[in-house]
Amino acid sequence: MLTRRQFLERSVLTGAAASPAAAQDVASSAPAPLPPSIAALTSMRARATPIALDERRRRIEKARTLMVAERLDAIVLGGGTSLTYFTGARWGNSERLMALVLPARGEPFCVVPAFEEDRVREQLAGGPLGAVALRLWQEDESPFTSLAAGVTAALKDEGLATGRLGIEETLKFVFSDGIAAAAPALRVVSATPVVANCRMIKSPAELALMRLACQATLQCYEAVYKALRPGMTDGEVKGLVGTAYARLGFRGDASVQVGEYTASPHGSATPQTIREGTIIMLDDGCVVDGYLSDLTRTFVLGTPTAKMRQVFDIVARAQAAAFTAARPGVALAAIDAAARQVVSDAGYGPGYRYFTHRLGHGLGMDMHEWPYLVPQNMYGWERTLGARPGMTFSNEPGIYIRGEFGIRLEDDMVITDAGAEMLTPPSRSLDDPFAR
Repeated sequence: MLTRRQFLERSVLTGAAASPAAAQDVASSAPAPLPPSIAALTSMRARATPIALDERRRRIEKARTLMVAERLDAIVLGGGTSLTYFTGARWGNSERLMALVLPARGEPFCVVPAFEEDRVREQLAGGPLGAVALRLWQEDESPFTSLAAGVTAALKDEGLATGRLGIEETLKFVFSDGIAAAAPALRVVSATPVVANCRMIKSPAELALMRLACQATLQCYEAVYKALRPGMTDGEVKGLVGTAYARLGFRGDASVQVGEYTASPHGSATPQTIREGTIIMLDDGCVVDGYLSDLTRTFVLGTPTAKMRQVFDIVARAQAAAFTAARPGVALAAIDAAARQVVSDAGYGPGYRYFTHRLGHGLGMDMHEWPYLVPQNMYGWERTLGARPGMTFSNEPGIYIRGEFGIRLEDDMVITDAGAEMLTPPSRSLDDPFAR
């Protein structure tokens, strides 16, 4: 008996045999061969070691220690990367509240839509919490009332009538507002001092995954660079990036900007075509077992102008200055200042005139996460934060000249006991960005 696929294949072949034109159409629809540089890529997936159960247990205990220090009685985690970080569960956000309540003392519990019970149990079963208690709510019930009742009961077990409940920063306002309204005796505050202080210090296992992600991205970019030809569109280049990552065994993509569009740090949706001698900028990264890379390479196919070379040199020196400044105890603002000073002294200042964004951002399970390399952080608890071993950042100075071109060089680095370590070798030139 023919399968559907066999039937379709035979139908196509029969039609092709009956008509020479049809046969030519079939041949022309065959996929084009991969460029040799991309075809040569092989999977790196087997090199990724997942985060161990014991490490997630240590994360929970650290969070509880921080809760005591921050005078929080419990924190609430919704779907997203923080929930995954602590439990291993992968759960997205929707209009229905699914939340983990982790108390400083006592047993955690989850507030769960009743029809999702089996899926939640499955997600949590292999994690550090195991068979955690679930408080189920039906579609005609309030999850906020259930959560508030659970927290109140946990506080009562500790002999408390009221307490402070921390909300993870990505939880929707409608959820945190609903919780506050359902629990007027609780003071609802930010859980960021707990969650961020756990997540921003990377363990050796986390760093291993990030190193692998960075290596994969660099291999991807180099293979794509070698496959580029004048006349290609930005869409075609994005396709090459996706194919390269697939061959490497990971999910990833890239922003592709050409010519004057590189002068906008996050580019443009305008269709673009590569020409000889124009600037090209590749940005973004890939995901390796939940951990990310974020690299930018800027280069020219052909011969750069003298101005392009001059700007590249300034940006490269700014990146090196930030790397040198990055060491334990240094204020995060000072690392940004080291790079910004180089740019300003070279005539591309003051402030944000040409170097239009902060130097960098924290990186890990999210592309942008705590902490940030910026002169003035907007959140009070982070304003006096100094660099600490295990913090990971993008180091991405840039100069953007509207109507002409922009150059950004971005590599990821980790603060070490002795200073800092780049997770990828920096770009050497516009002509040969992947020279060893």
